[in-house]
Amino acid sequence: MKKFRLEICADSFESAKAAWEGGADRIELCQNLIIGGTTPSPHLFRQIRSRNSIRIHVLIRPRFGDFLYSEEEIQVMVEEIKMYREMGAEGIVVGALTPDGRLDRAQLSRFMEAAGEMEVTLHRAFDMCRDPEDGLQAAIDLGIHRILTSGQKNSALEGWEILKGLREESKGKIRIMAGAGVSPENIPLLCQKTGITEYHMSGKKIVESGMKYRKEGVSMGLPSFSEYQLFRTDKNQVEKAAACLRNLEED
Repeated sequence: MKKFRLEICADSFESAKAAWEGGADRIELCQNLIIGGTTPSPHLFRQIRSRNSIRIHVLIRPRFGDFLYSEEEIQVMVEEIKMYREMGAEGIVVGALTPDGRLDRAQLSRFMEAAGEMEVTLHRAFDMCRDPEDGLQAAIDLGIHRILTSGQKNSALEGWEILKGLREESKGKIRIMAGAGVSPENIPLLCQKTGITEYHMSGKKIVESGMKYRKEGVSMGLPSFSEYQLFRTDKNQVEKAAACLRNLEED
């Protein structure tokens, strides 16, 4: 059984294809990665699944912004979890916080019940909670399988001390996966500093749009981003990261 695992965050068929061709173990499937990711279309899930059997964990996030959700949003999330369970997704990726910055145990329990036999990853809402030790214990108590975290910093390398502490404190009761700023270049150092064996990255590159005509002075989205640049997973980055983890496995 493999000790090290590589998860690629993908929000398009093209990125998912780069992930499996590059040697990733798993895809976190979302859409709108440029704003942190939202729940993907079921049709995108079917398109990927029809072409490859790579393990897919689906992000369940109804919108951009914080992780304090209304009852109506929670209801939508529960139904989406059930839908993806029926469609054959191997896992879901979720998170919810209370107004005072703690994991929302009540809502996460509803997600766990809806997930059934699927694996559940707590996403980086964990990095926004007030107390990582309290969050870790709550996740363990809820039966969550994995926490995706940067160690409550903007990058996993910055948060390595908390990552190490979480891994040690977890005592194998829950898996800790490092994410945010992870790359083939820093995985060995992160592994050395933290002992973590699961890594999450997008491996993204910017691809120029094929549009020839470009309307000046009109923005259809966030003004800080160009409509004519696409974010795609770079297969070469995935290959390098996968090779890096194989080397760590052999060592």
